[in-house]
This record gives sequence, structure tokens and C-alpha cells, in this order.
Amino acid sequence: MPTEFKIVLFLCSWGPHAAFQRLQDQRADIPPEIKMVRIPCSGRISKALLFKPFEMGADGVILVGCAPGACRYGTGTETAAENTEDTRRILDLIGLDGERVQLGNFQPDAADDLLAFLKAFAARIRELGKSPVHAQADRERTAAEPETVEAIVARHDVFACQDCGKCTSACSLALAGKPFSPRYVAAEIIAGHADRPDVRASVNACLTCGVCYERCPSAVNFPEFIKDMRAYYHDRDVSAVPAHGGFFQSMMRAMTSESLVPRRWTHLPESIRTNPKSRVLFFGGCASYFDIFFHKFLGVQTERIVEDSLRLLNFFDVEPALMSDERCCGHDLLWSGDRENFLRLARINADAIAATGAEEIITACPECCHTLGTEYVRYGIELPVKVTHMHAFLEREIGKGAVAFKAPQGRMAFQDACRQSRFDGQADLPRKLLKHLCADVPDALNDDGAPTPCCGNSAWIGCDAFSKHFQVQRLQRVRQNGSTTLITACPKCQIHLRCAMEDVLRGDDLKVETMDLVSAIARSIYWA
Repeated sequence: MPTEFKIVLFLCSWGPHAAFQRLQDQRADIPPEIKMVRIPCSGRISKALLFKPFEMGADGVILVGCAPGACRYGTGTETAAENTEDTRRILDLIGLDGERVQLGNFQPDAADDLLAFLKAFAARIRELGKSPVHAQADRERTAAEPETVEAIVARHDVFACQDCGKCTSACSLALAGKPFSPRYVAAEIIAGHADRPDVRASVNACLTCGVCYERCPSAVNFPEFIKDMRAYYHDRDVSAVPAHGGFFQSMMRAMTSESLVPRRWTHLPESIRTNPKSRVLFFGGCASYFDIFFHKFLGVQTERIVEDSLRLLNFFDVEPALMSDERCCGHDLLWSGDRENFLRLARINADAIAATGAEEIITACPECCHTLGTEYVRYGIELPVKVTHMHAFLEREIGKGAVAFKAPQGRMAFQDACRQSRFDGQADLPRKLLKHLCADVPDALNDDGAPTPCCGNSAWIGCDAFSKHFQVQRLQRVRQNGSTTLITACPKCQIHLRCAMEDVLRGDDLKVETMDLVSAIARSIYWA
């Protein structure tokens, strides 16, 4: 029997393990491709853990738990079913095939049924063939040799820090009570303490929102310094595990396999018009994955931002091209320190974008816009297209006149996207659109024009109680100012703030409708 296939079996330590142990005692013909990992409960295997084996080269994953009603912990069986279904949907979306993950539930006396289940799954994996994802461990290193701390410090001129403390006094984390200070991090790394655990923790805690850079009289670009320090730690295998078990970084690393063919646009509404020969290419980003991953607890609908963007393009007679095999831009890999896989993904994206023949690429995600338009170029990957944010497109088209907007209901507050407002210097762009939106009711917009604080997380790193604290403060200010809707400019801002609204102790005190600016415009615009 062939053994080149790799199947990981997560096996619950209670009922199913007894059945599996009986098969071992009987020397049953368990498929040799299957490698068993004993776990305390099937409900403890998260979506990140179900996906991780694929990043590491597995061809299939089986999760076996107790039969419904028999879980020792009450909800394990139900949780396992939900996590498996979500993972299967994501596997289908990225082109791995959801059938490569299977859930089974067995009692201790069901050894024969378990064996039949394992054999059937192994046979199906052989039919599907080897996974198109190449294991990270099998790849040769392609990035340049890691920089030294001294080189990173010198390149960012961190020595110019005046120790004035303006960065710390403006830092959202510090203001929330977290023992965090950009100038402390800079001083400790300069002093040669970069490898000390507390310094590493501070580097990973940074939101990289850019407020400190705005305040720094010496123009030390602290977010870029942090980005390079995270790469330094990642190259030495001492980087922190991102939030949600590192699921999104794991998914992006899987996307660096060129043989993988994502199925990004399979659920696009039929009413949206596209043209594969269009000179305008629309880049959707990770919204579809977010909606699947967070649907149970947060009920997010960030894919609506993508669909509304396409509807607005159609409204202005633009039928964009779409890449059916679109991958993530790689933002989260870059900012969590995995520069090598970011570059792999960027090169694949650059080739795919060039192959479309498009002249302009439009995206509604500020992180995608910054990454495609700035970071790719910074790392020597030139795109043969103009990168435009959806807000810039809308301002350009609305400025031509002949359109009007339905008056908004209630008051609105606005949440800036850090990559757009501070990194790309376009804090005024969404506010121009908001003024168009509120032209008939100027008092509907509750905004002082200054960029708002960060939503509390970037690249899924550093989410903790302090992040939650100032997210709660932000929502409380929105409510106190009489706003009924919070307009966002980034899908992750919407996710993080909606997460804060789930505070069970505060209940409805934090609830406020959240809507992306693109969706707000799509709901209101009409030809005058």
C-alpha cells in the first residue's frame, strides 16, 4: 500500500480513543498514511489547528470525537462540527478542497465503524491526490541573510531618538494602561537587549498604527523599525504566535504554493457585471475568509464591502476584471515578521496581476492598497498597474457631478484606517466622501477631522485586555456623542470593534451599528 500520503488524525482521548486502541490491539489494517495525535477533546481543535497540518504538508485531516450527547465537556462535539464546517468552507475557497477535512463521531464500542471510516477517508484522499500546498520545511530559503540588530537600528536612525516621550504620551496602548513605551523599546534595543523576553514582547505588542511617527520630532519611523525587528525575531524562530492561533498567517503561507489555485469569486451575486478584458482590475482581499472565520461570534459581513464596491463600479459604468485565483496581498505576513513568505506571495501576485493586462487595480481594503502600492515597490516588486483605493475612485467620479445621496438617518462617527490615514497620508479622502454623503444634513457627521486612534490590532498581533480596553473606550465615546452608526474604512476595524461589542458584562451599552464607508455610499447614492 502506498505511504506517500500524509493524513493527520486528531483523536479524542475518551470514547473514540478506546475504539482506536481496540483496532491497534487487534492489529487492524489501519491505513498507514494516518498518523494519530491524541487530544483531550475534539472541541479543543480550533480552525487554526485544523488548517495547520496543511501548511506543514498534510494531504488530509481527520477530527474524531465523541458521539453527540456523549462529550465529557458538554459542547465539544458541537464545537468540533462548527470548526470543521468552517475550515472546509475556507479550504474550498483557497482551492484545497473541503473534502480533505473530515469529522467523525464514535462510541468506544464502534471500532469496526471507525476502521471503515478511516479507510474510506484514506481512499478519498488518494483519489484527490497530493495536496498542492508545499510544506514550508521542504523549501529552500530564498530571502537574503537576516539583518543584525545594529544594522536595523542604523538604517532607521533610531539613535536620533531624543527620549522626549512624545511617542509614549500619544500611544493608545500606553494611554490604556499597558506598560508599553516606544522610547523604552528603542533605548533597550540600542543598549543591546533586543533578545530579552520583555523587549521581544514589547516589539510584538506594538500596534504599528503610526501615531508615534507623527509625534516624533526626530522623524524616527518607529512602525518600520518594529516591522524589521519582527522579521529579525522571525528569522530566529522566536516570534510570537499571532491571535486566533495564527490562522490567517498560516493560510497566507499556504497560498505561497504556486500549484494552489484559489476559487475566490465563486459566490459573487449574478447582478454584478464583470469583464475579464477590462483595463480595471478589482482586488477583493481577505473579506471572504473573515466572514467564514468570524461568523459565529461576530456575525461580520465584510464581504458586503467587496460586493458594494463592485456595485459602485458598475454604477459608474465600470465592469472590472477579477482574478479567479486571487490570493491575499500578504500584509499580515509582512507585519508579523515573515518577510520571506511575504515576498513569495508578492511575486506570485505580481505575475498574476501582470497577466491580466490591466492598467489600474482598485481595492476597497486600505491594507491591500498600501501593500500593493507601497510595500511591493519597497521590496523591489514592481506592479505594471496604478494602485487606487476605492475611496479615490469614488471621489474622482462623484466630483464629476450628476449624483446625489439619500439623507442619512441619525448621527455618524468615523473610524480611520491607520494604513490609509497615517501611512498613506490620506486622512482627508474618506472625509471628503462623508461630506458628500452628509451634504443635506451636515450635522449628521460627528467628526473633528483628526485621524482617530487605532482600532486596537494590526496583522492579528498583540490583541489583549489593553486593546479591548481602548476599543471599549472608543465605542463609549461614539455612544456618548449621540452617534447611532460607526462608519469604518477597514474590514479589520469593523471586526475588532464588533468583537469589543460582545462584552457580556456591558451588554447593549456598547452596541452601535457598524458600516463600511463604501457600503454607506452604495446604499445612498443615486443619479440626480
